[in-house]
Amino acid sequence: MSRWKTRLYRRALGRSVPVGEVAVPSRDLIAYCWFRGGLPWLRGLWWRWRLGTCGGRLFIGRRVRLRYPRYIRVGHNVSIGDDTWISGLSREGVHLGDHVRLREHVWVQATSTLDNLGVGVRVGEGTYIGPRCLLGAGGGITIGRHVTLGAGVHVLAENHAFDDPDRPIHLQGVTRQGVVIEDEAWIGNAAIVLDGVRVGRGAVIGAGAVVTRDVPAHALAVGNPARVIGTRGGMRTEGSSAPPSP
Repeated sequence: MSRWKTRLYRRALGRSVPVGEVAVPSRDLIAYCWFRGGLPWLRGLWWRWRLGTCGGRLFIGRRVRLRYPRYIRVGHNVSIGDDTWISGLSREGVHLGDHVRLREHVWVQATSTLDNLGVGVRVGEGTYIGPRCLLGAGGGITIGRHVTLGAGVHVLAENHAFDDPDRPIHLQGVTRQGVVIEDEAWIGNAAIVLDGVRVGRGAVIGAGAVVTRDVPAHALAVGNPARVIGTRGGMRTEGSSAPPSP
């Protein structure tokens, strides 16, 4: 019975990674698959034809808002959680690779005004974007494969210009450099990644960190502003304290 439940769980949700033995009663599993798989799959059928492209199974949560859907392109087995808001309007659009999972209340936008279109967002295969994440992609956001963004992460690829103290900031326009988060990085809960930053492959950013400059591959970075305190599998830098749990 347990193997049957595991197969049902994997098939219903289209998991691309191995899962452990399902330990809940059968009735709880069926309810879970229906609310996380069945109903979202039906909503996905309605949305598929409206998107720019859709590679296959699409799961759409309740009260999802997809603005300018023809600019949104998704791969196979993509999941978009309840109350998520995505505006695709941008020069390059919003691209979600195979097996990408957006949790509840995610917010994605590249363009605020029609006279200055933003660049857009590209998310690689197998990436997880946690609940309440915010992606402001005016300067372009590229997120690699198998990246994990914890709850409440903000990635902000745009800044207000403010050099002239005699003019209101909202009249001075914006600056844009773009953000890159490379494959297999882990961004901890409530971290903020600011414009112009590159987070290297496999890097770990601690919870609540504010990342204002590049983080090397496999580095551990914490604090505000974030500083590198060591590397994965290596010794912490001398005199530094242990990082908070990402």
